[in-house]
Amino acid sequence: MNIEQNNEEKFIKLKEKSTPSEKLFELMLLFCASLSVLAVVTITIYLFYRGAPVIFKVGVNNFIFNTEWAPLSVPPSFGILPMIVASITATICAVAFGVVIGIMTAVYLAELAPRWLARILRPAIDLLAGIPSVVYGFWGLAVIIPLIRKVFGDDNPGNSLLAVIIILSIMILPTIINLSETSLRAVPIAYKEGSLALGSTQLQSVFKVQIPAAKSGIIASVVLGIGRAFGETMAVVMVAGNAVQMPESFLSMVRTLTGGIVIEMNYSEGLHKDALFGIGVVLFIFIMIINLVLNKMLKKKVIR
Repeated sequence: MNIEQNNEEKFIKLKEKSTPSEKLFELMLLFCASLSVLAVVTITIYLFYRGAPVIFKVGVNNFIFNTEWAPLSVPPSFGILPMIVASITATICAVAFGVVIGIMTAVYLAELAPRWLARILRPAIDLLAGIPSVVYGFWGLAVIIPLIRKVFGDDNPGNSLLAVIIILSIMILPTIINLSETSLRAVPIAYKEGSLALGSTQLQSVFKVQIPAAKSGIIASVVLGIGRAFGETMAVVMVAGNAVQMPESFLSMVRTLTGGIVIEMNYSEGLHKDALFGIGVVLFIFIMIINLVLNKMLKKKVIR
């Protein structure tokens, strides 16, 4: 306790000795941090101000669990359950594929790849991260959808939940690969040397020592990957088919929550537009829940 008090006193003395320029720089940093928080708070307040009233007006159960979306009918119907199911299914499947491929790629780059090959692969992965969403969508239209038609028959339109999953799996790879590789490289070399000294093979050392030691960074990459997949819009809209229906299979045309907002925002008005803000509220809550749950899991694993 005395050591902590002494350290705190030393910190206070050093802070008092700060020059005017240093204090000005501290104020600038505080302003930037406050501006970021203010932006988040402002967006949240406006989103709930526009979207929450319509949810309660329509009815929470009717809005979330109704399967019929017909905002232009008389009377209108605002059921978003098909969009919720499509978004969750696409995200879970895309992350399941992306995490396996991404972590295996990160292990190869960090531990097994020759230097000359790693120098080629890393810029290629970085380039994959910089490709705009609309380009992924065009690629899906030109390659993925015709391939699905060829494999499953010409009577299948190709625009489907499966196409969404494939596109999202590829789009989240750079995030998972880069963060996982960085986490693996941050593991102290003594861990690997100790494992090898005890008779483990290189692969045993990687999967039983290094990956568990880097799990906090790997889980963080999964969190960001989920956020990217759940919130992706343009590429998904271009390949999903955008039919508001419960997906009966992976070949069914679907519409995600983000797609529902983008497609109809241009011509919506009145209660219809407020309902789209309501979809935004649901999307916001889902992402917040996912982040809170995964971050809590991450903290528990770090403590252990």
